[in-house]
Amino acid sequence: MTGQVSFDSHARSVLAASVEYVNRLTPGYSGGVAYAAPADDPESVTAAVADALTAIGYPPKSVPVDDARRLVALARRMRIVFESAAADDLDAAATEINKLLVDTNARPQLDRGRDRPWSLHFHGPDEQLANGWAAGCAAGLALAVGSDLAGRLGVCAAPHCDRVFVDVSKNGQRRFCSPQCQSRVKAAAHRARQNPPHTSRSAEN
Repeated sequence: MTGQVSFDSHARSVLAASVEYVNRLTPGYSGGVAYAAPADDPESVTAAVADALTAIGYPPKSVPVDDARRLVALARRMRIVFESAAADDLDAAATEINKLLVDTNARPQLDRGRDRPWSLHFHGPDEQLANGWAAGCAAGLALAVGSDLAGRLGVCAAPHCDRVFVDVSKNGQRRFCSPQCQSRVKAAAHRARQNPPHTSRSAEN
């Protein structure tokens, strides 16, 4: 796919939140090293969720522990969506998204901010932190997978990294979660070219 990606501002926000939740709240690898999910103690889990929200420009005044734990569980399920979409298994991605839409009770609503036009937002059944973000993230992923933007959900291709991303580049060729992982792969390829493996004399005979 070529051309500019046309996520609206709300879709960009909830997709960015999805990425932050998955990357900060699920275990695996990040940048070449093992990455542990936050511990289940209240201080660790609420701090991790607060960091995720701050990273996308929504620093919370506080994060209730129950909401934080629900968002950790959401992140694990959203990882299934990213990994399935990255593997071109859109059936699995759509199946998990449909379950998320039901479980989060996502509902569409037209909202507007000060000096901004009406736009379509998705909400949970009430204004609790977890309900709002869970419903919005589920709907944002549905909008992506249910369109020709499905190929824009990715998992980092660098060795020992499984952090996720949404590709908003013009050419749709993004492969890495960060410039650091891209540089790491380029540096490894450069070293391999500079130091090719030596063929032993016995192997040549």
